[in-house]
Amino acid sequence: MTSVTDDPGPVTLTARDVEFRWDDMRMHYMDDNVVSTHLMNVMHLFLPEGEEWFVRVFTEALPMIHDEKLRQDVIGFIGQEAMHAQAHTGIHDWLRSNGLDPTPYVQHMEYLFRVALDKRPTDTKNSLVERLSLIAAIEHLTSFLGHWVLTEPALDKADIDPMMLDLVRWHGAEEVEHRSVAFDVLQYFDTRRWRRVRTYIMVTPSIISMWGRGLKFMMENDPTLPPSQRKARLRDVYRVMSSGLFPNFKDIGRASLRYFAKDFHPSQESSTALAVNYLATSPAARAAER
Repeated sequence: MTSVTDDPGPVTLTARDVEFRWDDMRMHYMDDNVVSTHLMNVMHLFLPEGEEWFVRVFTEALPMIHDEKLRQDVIGFIGQEAMHAQAHTGIHDWLRSNGLDPTPYVQHMEYLFRVALDKRPTDTKNSLVERLSLIAAIEHLTSFLGHWVLTEPALDKADIDPMMLDLVRWHGAEEVEHRSVAFDVLQYFDTRRWRRVRTYIMVTPSIISMWGRGLKFMMENDPTLPPSQRKARLRDVYRVMSSGLFPNFKDIGRASLRYFAKDFHPSQESSTALAVNYLATSPAARAAER
């Protein structure tokens, strides 16, 4: 579990060229727990498409941003998100090598982010701002997840593949590190509270639904499970949440309410020191520096 050091002040957002290899990872790498493993696997399946969409939207917005500090933050954000997408995609090949082809679920994510939510030729500036507002909402959730994965003691006590734990903590640390960028970009274009609240209310149930559908898909197609165990049951999910191997709905709800506050700013959430401290010790991040 990561501890907090002194506040490092403003940091320069940098894409770290990390590398992960999954050749020796066991199928149920989260404490040999099927449900917690597949809850984590869903993240690997939908994040790459979502983060590549973030990159496209922010690249579209960049020429309209004339604040130099914000421009540099956006450039760093784009680099980090592109690296996140690349790192998680490697899990797709690992799943296929273990007899679980994620293609049908991934294709749904491709349609969502490349067609349904992507830029259209007739789009206006308001459409861009709406997409930026959706990303700000999603980034609030990902920074919450980043803080959770860095601070949850159950993750240190459980038998989790160490490279997988480093992947999710490296990613989580960078989410905490750049947690203010999407919100600041939205505020640059539109300071109205109603838009960010409305888009958050739209996006959060959709993410929970996508995660549920993904878990159902993974359980039904896991070739190591007998047919009688290929069902995703809500009580099993609650059991995983209670064990600390996945965030619980109560904490997600509290984080959501904080986003609705009139004076909310992501800098109030988590700690840059927490992120920097982990990134200084992450095996993948240190290898990238070398």
